[in-house]
Amino acid sequence: MSEFEFDSIVIGGGAAGLTASGISANVGAKTMMIERHRLGGDCTWTGCVPSKVLLKAGKVARNIREASKFGLIDDEPKINFEKVIEHVHKIRQEVYEEADDPKIYEDQHIEVVFGEARFRDKHTIEIDLEEGGKRTVSSKYIFIASGARAAVPPINGLDKVEYLTNESLFEVNNLPEELVIIGGGPIGIEMSQAFTNLGSKVTVIDMADRIMQNDDEELVEILMAELQGQGVNFELNATIKEVSKEDGKTSVEVDKEGSIKKIKGTHLLIATGRIPNTEQLDLEKAGVYSDKKGIRVNNSCQTNVSHIYAIGDVNGRYQFTHMSEHTAKVATTRALLKIPMKIDEKHVPWVTFTDPELAHVGQTEEQLKISGTSFEVYRFPYSKIDRALTDNEPAGLIKLFANKLTGKLYGATVVGAHAGELISEYAVAIKNGVSLRNLADTIHPYPSWGLGARRAADQWYIKNQSEWSVKLIKKVFGYRGKIPDFSDPDRVV
Repeated sequence: MSEFEFDSIVIGGGAAGLTASGISANVGAKTMMIERHRLGGDCTWTGCVPSKVLLKAGKVARNIREASKFGLIDDEPKINFEKVIEHVHKIRQEVYEEADDPKIYEDQHIEVVFGEARFRDKHTIEIDLEEGGKRTVSSKYIFIASGARAAVPPINGLDKVEYLTNESLFEVNNLPEELVIIGGGPIGIEMSQAFTNLGSKVTVIDMADRIMQNDDEELVEILMAELQGQGVNFELNATIKEVSKEDGKTSVEVDKEGSIKKIKGTHLLIATGRIPNTEQLDLEKAGVYSDKKGIRVNNSCQTNVSHIYAIGDVNGRYQFTHMSEHTAKVATTRALLKIPMKIDEKHVPWVTFTDPELAHVGQTEEQLKISGTSFEVYRFPYSKIDRALTDNEPAGLIKLFANKLTGKLYGATVVGAHAGELISEYAVAIKNGVSLRNLADTIHPYPSWGLGARRAADQWYIKNQSEWSVKLIKKVFGYRGKIPDFSDPDRVV
């Protein structure tokens, strides 16, 4: 008989915790999942799901304003923001009922407990139960999936004004007349577009010289130009000095290269990243190491205590829902099945769901240059994708980084409509060693967006052509046509 009550205890019921619990139960482990609030986590309630619903509502509104692009009549949409938020909540609830309802997991023989969990020792968890009282449980393996929360920077005066984060934004019932967003990362940029399209005047403030610091600079410029054309204002290279209340509005005082400027709005959104939820866990009682970035783990998500794993946002490595699910799979496979699965950071995709979308997978151009890897850049504009023209979405660019000789794909970055779908094909290619030659030789349906992924791969063939090779072919086969002009290194066919 085991000395522990459970085989697997999962702390947290977000994307990572739900996945870890499901896998644990599926391999026959006696499993408990502990959640302090409600299953679904940030993704369902305050992140991915509500933000994408709001973005879609904004896009519909913009399509009404710009209907003439499709030969229809432009009109100003009548926006009832309270109804928009009701719609956000409705979809959020539907996702919860389909994927996150406790009964789904209880039917898999997972014991779901609501309460606050903390370590008592390396194998023992104490729970402050939601309904009152305490419970102490033990487990052979423990998976920490306690997630992360909005990071609020130490800005002078911020504690004296009202502000929003992603955790409160989707409970606002009145459309902000003027929304000031601090932070030019994915959350800030997605919400800047959503609220602009719904009728707010939006200004994004960031201390950096460009938005979306982790993405390809050339593609970010394309995205930023689109956002500016839609009405988003940007204040970059701006150091925030103070936040205050002035004339009934929130005033953000910034220093731009020695010039002081005040940016005012009816609402303020803080979108400056996320910090792991570790303080309440009493990690020191289990001897688990952590720092301000999160719980320290190896590439199997294993902490310094071999039977304790940290998965999802709490380990601070990749704070994406898809990576939360993947880290849960890696950790449970390693712990419960003894299969040494690891995270391969060379094919981690990410997407910012603006319009146009911005997506990446694999190594960036900068990373390849730093590593000294020999590579070629293959570019393909959206304006040459027929589906982009039929759908009137020609703004975009695909960039592929690959070995010139073999076509081995190192990385891909895309800005444009459905970039998040296109990037998935490149993720499969990088993971499985599929070369650009293989992609180019694979039949894709016309006129699909996926055909754009293949057309970009075609450029490997195009750029490997040369004047001498065509001369040789002409000579061998006796062809009489003209030799193509190879003088333009960026020519696209």
